[in-house]
Amino acid sequence: MTGTGKERRVPASARIAEFPQTAAEQARWWERHILEVLEGLPPDAPAGTVPRPEFDPERNSLAQRERTKAAELTAAGHSMTASGVKQRRQRYQRDGLVGLADGRSAKQMPSFGRVAPAVVEAMRQAIEETAEASSRTIGFVVWRATQILAAREDSQDIEVPSQRTLYRLFDKLATGTHATGSATTRRSVNSRPARPFGEVPACAPGEWMQIDSTPLDVLVRLDDGIAEKVELTAMIDLATRSLAAAVLRPTTKAADASALLARSITPEMMRPGWSEALRMSRSVLPHRRLVSLDERLEHAAARPVIVPDTIVCDHGKVFISNNFRASCRYLGISLQPTHKASPFEKGAIEKTLGSVATLFAQFVAGYTGRSVDRRGRGLENGPLWSLPELQGLLDEWIVIWQNRRHDALRDPDSPKRAFTPNEKYAMLLESCGYVPALFRGEDYVELLPERWQAINSYGIRINHRTYDDAELTPLRRQHSGVAEKKGLWEIHYDPYDVSRVWVRDRRGEPARWITVFWKHLHRVGTPFGEMAWDHARDQVPDGTEEQIADAAADLLRRAHGGPTDTKGRTARRSKRDRRVAARTRATATGRPVPDPPSAESVSVSDDEADAEVAKVIPLGLFDPLANPWRRT
Repeated sequence: MTGTGKERRVPASARIAEFPQTAAEQARWWERHILEVLEGLPPDAPAGTVPRPEFDPERNSLAQRERTKAAELTAAGHSMTASGVKQRRQRYQRDGLVGLADGRSAKQMPSFGRVAPAVVEAMRQAIEETAEASSRTIGFVVWRATQILAAREDSQDIEVPSQRTLYRLFDKLATGTHATGSATTRRSVNSRPARPFGEVPACAPGEWMQIDSTPLDVLVRLDDGIAEKVELTAMIDLATRSLAAAVLRPTTKAADASALLARSITPEMMRPGWSEALRMSRSVLPHRRLVSLDERLEHAAARPVIVPDTIVCDHGKVFISNNFRASCRYLGISLQPTHKASPFEKGAIEKTLGSVATLFAQFVAGYTGRSVDRRGRGLENGPLWSLPELQGLLDEWIVIWQNRRHDALRDPDSPKRAFTPNEKYAMLLESCGYVPALFRGEDYVELLPERWQAINSYGIRINHRTYDDAELTPLRRQHSGVAEKKGLWEIHYDPYDVSRVWVRDRRGEPARWITVFWKHLHRVGTPFGEMAWDHARDQVPDGTEEQIADAAADLLRRAHGGPTDTKGRTARRSKRDRRVAARTRATATGRPVPDPPSAESVSVSDDEADAEVAKVIPLGLFDPLANPWRRT
């Protein structure tokens, strides 16, 4: 800057909007006269206009022009002195148009009027107390504020305003807090961080992924006509916004979360009835180049295979379980739990699950709405999809999702253009490359829940069930070699199928898995899980293992064939019986059916040796060692 050495700043001319209209018009009227004093011409003078002689800057000094303007205004009926014109000229040069406005007209009242600060503080405290409490009315919050004031030592000196004033004060302070609204929304609002939202940059597929589980707002028809909601567990990739995998289960368990990891690194094969447009070969993905690296993609659908590097999850018991953590360690995945009560730290999957509800679930028969007050009538009596059918529809929809433009995938240089998840994946593939992660049956067993037990002379006892096999003979009553576990043996099991367990044999290199079948497997004609077993054991509290097995088999047989009483009439079973049977069948469907175990592999007790050997019934057992991820 030259001359005065003071910095000049741009005047805040937009502040003129803060003044009343009359004050703003008065300021503009003065601006016209001040500009004539400064420049010789008013702002609306036509081009080529010559300044009046008395205001020509080349003929008269600034002080002379100010005196002339004062005399002119006085003659026109506006009493004004030269010093008054000078003051307005200086304010205009310093503050612009705002400097010419009457500042008294723009004075603002305090935010809360004449209400004492102590009253405002008490109201704020009363509103903050509602964060974790049940929702109440405004009247209660106002009453609570008066109680807080009464408890102060200086309460005698505080003037408590009227009820109407307190209600108006509440309206100002409670804006955006949902103090008297939904408790869920209120907790969500209060959990937001005070600092600006940040974002972890994801530059490669799988670098940052988020996983979560939520009830799906759709009724499904389980076995025996039971209509119930199921849970959706999904995982999304932040870099491409791809839905890597999603599974539906009646109740999500750690094994389901582990299976979700396996599905994310396994290609989605085309299914009968799917449109040819959903093939990977018809998509923007570089199919030919990918097939040369991973032959599994030959008949894959247009859903990319993404190997997770870091997974962000909440503190749900499924995701912080030892099984899921061990699965992540086995696959070389870093698990990053969020802070408690911080859903915003995994906002991408939260938003995506909401998109599944709005873009998929509400178009499905049996949609219930997100809350009870939005649910229709008689949904359970209408046409509903079965769980396997709904899973197939969801898998097909995910392929369509991959080809839908996403707002989070906009080009920074061209904000109007949004990419699809598949387009983003194809772009990042050029810089990050592709490494296939082949998944074997042994890998699936590694992802199952584990437990450490001794192998006794009678075999392995788990939850009142006995598992035994001839291959266990060298291991009976032997030390496993794992000192930390006091010589116990590592056993993996499937909570949805109690027909077998797997024992890790550490005697050789490398270690191998021994498949051990349930001793009474020949008594049951249908595979079932822990839920059906526990329910049957509750029905026979003091029964033997054989009696419990027969009770579980009878439960599932009655559910499948339709129960009848002694007179041939339909017998009414409890809702609990029907729900357990339906959920058990829902988790057992859609699995490959390997060859059943031979009769020799089933151990027979001494009490049963003289009895007629029962016919071995082919079971729909899930054998992970027989390539379970191959889809036909």
